[in-house]
Amino acid sequence: MNLMHRIPSADPVLDAESFWWQPLAVVGLKVLVVFVIGLVGTMFMVWFERKIVAGMQNRVGPNKAGPFGLLQTLADGTKLFFKEDLIPEKADPFVFRIAPFLAFVPAFLVWAVIPLGGDFTGGRDGTVTWFGQVTRVQLADPPIGVLLVLALSSIAVYGVMLAGWSSGSKYPLLGSVRASAQMISYEAALGLSLAAVLMTAGTLSTSGIVSAQSSITNWHLLSTGIVPFVVFLIAMTAELNRPPFDLVEAEQELVGGFHTEYSSIRFALFFLAEFMNVISMSALLVTLFLGGPQPLYLGGLDIFAILGPFGGTAWLLLKVFAFLYMYVWFRATLPRLRYDQLMNLGWKVLIPISLGWFILLAALQVARDSDVSGVEYALIVGGCLVGIALAYMLFQAALNVARRNREVEGAAY
Repeated sequence: MNLMHRIPSADPVLDAESFWWQPLAVVGLKVLVVFVIGLVGTMFMVWFERKIVAGMQNRVGPNKAGPFGLLQTLADGTKLFFKEDLIPEKADPFVFRIAPFLAFVPAFLVWAVIPLGGDFTGGRDGTVTWFGQVTRVQLADPPIGVLLVLALSSIAVYGVMLAGWSSGSKYPLLGSVRASAQMISYEAALGLSLAAVLMTAGTLSTSGIVSAQSSITNWHLLSTGIVPFVVFLIAMTAELNRPPFDLVEAEQELVGGFHTEYSSIRFALFFLAEFMNVISMSALLVTLFLGGPQPLYLGGLDIFAILGPFGGTAWLLLKVFAFLYMYVWFRATLPRLRYDQLMNLGWKVLIPISLGWFILLAALQVARDSDVSGVEYALIVGGCLVGIALAYMLFQAALNVARRNREVEGAAY
């Protein structure tokens, strides 16, 4: 038996009859595309954010290096690469050096499981044929793709935390403590909203989630009731340390936060990781809730059908671009939250809402699977809503008691 037939594969390309130049060419092409997308997309995002914020503030923005300032990010990266790399006297040298990579590498690896295109027209499963091999337009499609993304996002916390701790300075340490508390707090709400999508789609595979959203009515934005989408968007913004949740690197309070002591290429890696995370997590959001590369038919027509096999990629880019603009809009308009507001929003608002909504969706899913009558279905929905309302009132009563107790006891410090 061929050895390749005994190896579990995350991609149909590895199930070929012989492991020769065709599969190797496809895998090499995918790795190259993911690498180029990650770096070029990050360069574009830095330029895009600076230009859009400048326009919103009635400024010009980058306009010297290259046409429309497009090469400004390349110039900044070249400058940082050749600057002196400093290590503080009281820093832990090994941890200080490795922390930027713990932030950058997970941001890069997320791209491996995101469908970047494919043929999803007419109910197809998104596979394409390259070099005679049937494959998907993504580097790998493991059956636990979504769990891999969650694991990578959790590893990124260590990069920020260790960077602040290893610097041997108080301000970076405070920034890393904020980062760990903030990311852990919003990870729960993000996971609960994601669980609603997984329950609806019935799979952990990212390509399977995209295939389940064959039409706009099947988009998980609508099938899960919009609430998980809103919770996921807010929690993801906090996970990315983007405004208005950028307390990790609040320059008015902490100089620069966890990366205050970093310089040269190590600082650039943190910078790249932040902007790369914005693009990759926006692509994940589109994959989970908006059909990913699935076409959006306007008047029964696919406006990107003329692009053939690249139509799905065009749709993905268009959807991701909308969220990238939204994130820049957030930065330009929203004031930064106080830390108590940040924690209250995560623990007292997002987690209860996402948990209650998940219970409601689970009850409805069980009712549909049990083939109950219309009256019984209405009773189940009504009972769930009443339960959620009672839980909300009890929760508000507990918060009011806690607030009154604080007013009586006075400030703790």
